[in-house]
Amino acid sequence: MTTRREMLITLGASALAPAAFAQAQGQRRIGLLETTALADNAANVEAFRLGMREFGYVENKHYVVEYRSADGRAERFPQLAAELVGLKIDVIVARGTPATRAANEASATIPVVTTAVGDPYVLVKNLARPGGKITGLTSITSELQAKRVEILKELVPKMSRMAILLNLSNPAQPQEWKEMESAARSLGIQPRLLDIRKAEDIAPAFEAARRDRVNALAVGQDTLMQVNGGAIAALAQKHRLPTIYSSREYVEAGGLISYGVNYPDLYRRAASHVDKIFKGVKPGDIPIERPTRFELWLNTKAARALGVKIPQSVLLRADKAIE
Repeated sequence: MTTRREMLITLGASALAPAAFAQAQGQRRIGLLETTALADNAANVEAFRLGMREFGYVENKHYVVEYRSADGRAERFPQLAAELVGLKIDVIVARGTPATRAANEASATIPVVTTAVGDPYVLVKNLARPGGKITGLTSITSELQAKRVEILKELVPKMSRMAILLNLSNPAQPQEWKEMESAARSLGIQPRLLDIRKAEDIAPAFEAARRDRVNALAVGQDTLMQVNGGAIAALAQKHRLPTIYSSREYVEAGGLISYGVNYPDLYRRAASHVDKIFKGVKPGDIPIERPTRFELWLNTKAARALGVKIPQSVLLRADKAIE
């Protein structure tokens, strides 16, 4: 027979916050520090869950997740990271350079696993032995920017001027600009930097591109761009600018073409880093890994609307073409 004391204990435990309840049950607590809302990040989070299952971890049995999103405002990352630290998280899994840096600075002890940092050398000096509290995976965004310029040139052979949409307040993006500027000039293309810091800067940036009569546009990978991907794709259509992006989400939102890493694969692989940390390995001893899967996505409806004829060479390389 259940005593009154036992009943009160049970009711009290059920009223705890998820992380506190996990602590009471001996579960691990994982904080996800993200750039976008969960609904927009479902494929990546599910890939992480899959990776955890591959190592024998079942959500809400062996671990619980606390999800925090900056919703496109990178200045919120420090506050959100502090919230996760306050919940006594065992490890923070963060996407991107600003989120990873905020997570690392929020605590002196909590390990940080980055799922997709564009330029890892902004955060660590040695990928094989990163030291400190950071490990995870890089999306090598900066290294891939030259390839994106080349693909855009295939789509727009007569391109002589292009715009590059970046947020230079993101510490990874100045290197992206250097890579793209160099690649463009090597192909005889004059690059125009469009530096945006907030959502209100996006529409004026497109007006500046129109005044400069650029032939095409490349968009960097940043929190601000991710959250406003649909708006950016719509403006690219309005101004009839063939545009290349860094990930498939933009193409799904109506963008023309993307080339980059397979982000769900990075999230799945991040689970192996979390598993090692749970088993006692120091994060600084776990190498930061490079991507192994890349993908080229096309939106054929967007191509028709822009009057862009996709070359056969690009069609044959595409991993997916959507309407």
